[in-house]
Formats: sequence, C-alpha cells, structure tokens
Amino acid sequence: STDHIGISQKIENEEERQRLKELVGRLAEGFEPAGYIIRTVAEGVGEHELEADMRFLRKLWSEIQERTQTEPEGTLIYEDLRLLMRTMRDQVGSGLDVEKIRIDSRTNYDKVLKFANKFIPELANKIEYYPGERPIFDLYNVEEEIQKALERKVELKSGGYLIIDQTEAMTTIDVNTGGFVGHRNLEETIFKTNLEATQAIVHQLRLRNLGGIIIIDFIDMLDPDHKQQVLNALERAIEQDSSKCYISQVSELGLVEMTRKRTRESLEHVLCESCPTCCGRGSLKTAETVCYEIFRELIRESRQYNVSQFLVLASQEVVDLLVDEESTTVAELEEFIQTPIKFQVESMYTQEQFDVVLV
Repeated sequence: STDHIGISQKIENEEERQRLKELVGRLAEGFEPAGYIIRTVAEGVGEHELEADMRFLRKLWSEIQERTQTEPEGTLIYEDLRLLMRTMRDQVGSGLDVEKIRIDSRTNYDKVLKFANKFIPELANKIEYYPGERPIFDLYNVEEEIQKALERKVELKSGGYLIIDQTEAMTTIDVNTGGFVGHRNLEETIFKTNLEATQAIVHQLRLRNLGGIIIIDFIDMLDPDHKQQVLNALERAIEQDSSKCYISQVSELGLVEMTRKRTRESLEHVLCESCPTCCGRGSLKTAETVCYEIFRELIRESRQYNVSQFLVLASQEVVDLLVDEESTTVAELEEFIQTPIKFQVESMYTQEQFDVVLV
C-alpha cells in the first residue's frame, strides 16, 4: 500500500526494528500518505536525523510530481544528486551543527543555495560566497588539518597525546601523559589526561570516520570513581555522534572496548594506499639486517657457481655500511669463498632491495 513502511532485513535487532518503524510512522502522521523504506544505515539513528531525511524526501517527491505535470515528454525528471548536493544532504543534514559554509565557486554557490532554499531552508542563511584571491583551503589550513588527521600521533592541549593505529581487525587508541606531569600528584595527572582524551578520541573517530571494533587503552587509574567519571565523559561525548556506538566498562587493565557503526571507508583508506616499500608493515629491515642477508646469499651463490667476481647491487645506505663498518666481515667472506666482491649503488633500490650479479 502507499503508506507501507519497509525495513532492511540487515537490521536484525527486533527492538530496534520496532523503534524505527514506530518512529517513522509517527513522523509521517499529518502528511500525505506515502511509503517509506528504512535502510540499514538508519540503525541507531535518532528522531532528528530521521525527520530531516523524511522532510527532504517529501520535498523531493513533490518537486518530481510537479515536473511531471509541467515538463514536455522526453524530459529528464530526476537524476541522483551530484557529489556537492549529496554532501549537503548526507554530511551537513539539517545544519544545526554547522556554523558556516563558504564556497569559492560562484556557480557552485548558486547551485547549493538553490538546493538549500528548496530542501534545507534552515541552512540557507549559513551559506556564503568566498570571492577572495587566497585559495580557500589555504585560508582555513585544510591541507594541514588533513595531514594531521592521517598521522598516528594526536597532541592534547595538556601535553599528553594519543597514538591511533588502524588494522584490518580493529582500531587501537593509546592514551599517554607525555610531558604533562600535573601540579598535585600522578593519579590526578592521569585522571585529567584521560578526561581530556575522551573528547579528543570522539573528535578523531568522527574526523577519521573510524568504525568497527575500537580498543581504547586509557592510562591505568587506581581510583574507581575516576574510572567511572572517564567512562561517563566518553559516553557523553559520543552522544552527539550520528553513528551507532556501544561502549563497554573499563577493564582491570584500563581498556575500554567500543564499537562504532561503519558507514563509509575511513579517511586513511580513502586518501592513502599501502606503502610499496614496506608492503604496509610500517617498518623496514635495517641496513645491517640487509647486509647479513647479502652475506648469506653470497655464500649460497659461491657454492653453486664458479665465477671470477661477485657484484652486489644495493641501496646507498647498505653499500655505505658494507664498505665501512662491515668491511672486515666482507674481507673475511672474500677469503672464505675465495672470490672478490665488489659493490655498486643503485639509487632506485629501497633499503631492503639487493641483487648479486655473477661476473
């Protein structure tokens, strides 16, 4: 029927299914009968967000109906929104948390303003055109902020810091006091650092769009009341997050396990790719390690081939170590395999790369 409310089968919790169905039904009262399909991303979403989505859809449907009556045959009545408008709809929403939107393209400004006036009128007075000569990304240090959002270390105002690591299985966040020693005692310093970290953690979760399992390693606190206050602060900070979250109690080791619904790829996955040099490990073998790999390879080759000389191709760092600190070992190896060894720098080689050439 026209007033049917469907709901995604991927939302498995019956209480949540019932909550969403009743909420949408109540919000639809008083308007022209219409059917709604509640998608998976609606799980855990509050009344305000749902109401804004429904209002947007009603206005969109009204415009489509109007165009079907006024446009000639063969006219495109509707197509999915372009990136700019989708961003306005999905990321900005009703605009209650937005102070200002500045756009440096007059064409895009006109489009966005028209779109906002029609579908999100409460946002229209927050949209401004920026005509300045200075690039808008430079004006607001956007590049710098993006770079910060990709780094492992996040500085806290107190002098403490967070270390954020993403893996396939989970995201881990480690809280450290750093240079913050406090004015009273160590327990008070730890408590204040953990409290400050709760706000920074929630901000980073939203900024980096981190989802899935998240393990937070708060600094160990002895006072049970301090543990509870930190947990309460984290729960209050996460209340404003539009993604569904679950937070566990602080464990004996000071760990908090939480989950955050993953709606899109994280910022790191969108902007970065796995390092071809370290193959995503995040570390390289030391030059010394590579030297000893070369020594073992030379011994293997000497037992298989009878040559007049071996030529080793390697990076600058490795060759420098071979002809300097490891020169005695090289001399002993030449005597052992009864074959001279020469070295050549290959500027395009990574620190882990090398080749042994038979001469």
